[in-house]
Amino acid sequence: MKITEVRIKLVRNKDARLKAFCSVTFDSEFVVRDIKIIEGTGGYFVAMPSRKMSDHCERCGGKNHLRARFCNNCGVALAEDRVRKDARGRMKLHADIAHPVNTKCRKNIQQRIIAAYKEEVRKSKQPNYKPVPMDEPDDDIPEDIS
Repeated sequence: MKITEVRIKLVRNKDARLKAFCSVTFDSEFVVRDIKIIEGTGGYFVAMPSRKMSDHCERCGGKNHLRARFCNNCGVALAEDRVRKDARGRMKLHADIAHPVNTKCRKNIQQRIIAAYKEEVRKSKQPNYKPVPMDEPDDDIPEDIS
């Protein structure tokens, strides 16, 4: 599987660790959007798209994010120990929507994204810079669904 396109959307807040969002196209056929480029203490890294994890209130069944202390629906206090922890003992509050299944793939994706990010930063300093459009209105419409 080959990366055939990387689109970068720079974030304007210069003080934040979040530097850009990107979309990656594989084999000109499959797109992963909302990948984040973050500046960490060891340099840039890529965070895959994720969603906040949630659970349901034991009393009413209402859906709540795992950090919620009270049910959004009925207001009852929620248990403090309902958050699962990962192998390092950290709370698992988000789940990846899409992610590489091995280190080699992750490195390849991250290297391509970081290189494209640096190139976009370079281009953004030019006088006639125009950001790359991230989503075209009809790029999600299937050409042939048969």
